[in-house]
Amino acid sequence: MTTPISSIRNLGPAYEESCAKIGITSAEQLRDLGADETYRRLLQSGTKPHFIGYYVLVMALQGRPWNDCKGEEKKALRVTFDQLKAEAFDQGLSAFEQMMNQIGVRSKNV
Repeated sequence: MTTPISSIRNLGPAYEESCAKIGITSAEQLRDLGADETYRRLLQSGTKPHFIGYYVLVMALQGRPWNDCKGEEKKALRVTFDQLKAEAFDQGLSAFEQMMNQIGVRSKNV
């Protein structure tokens, strides 16, 4: 039996829907992948980067309130977010090209 993503504190139906679009359909899968890999996949699928969306996911997987991230921890998460964004989000791609990348038809490096 699987647990819905929306059962995780701070993650609602919209996050669950975004995850389903990239093949993550349960809280168990999300926890196994972790915040960084999940967010990387969301960016690769064309989700626009948003720092708050990233750190909400990190806090959710730690069972913490979404706004619990402060100070040095928040600065460190910002560094990771910027790295993920640089590696995984190509804002120059059209929606069609992003879809081709998502299903593996077109390489990002081509």
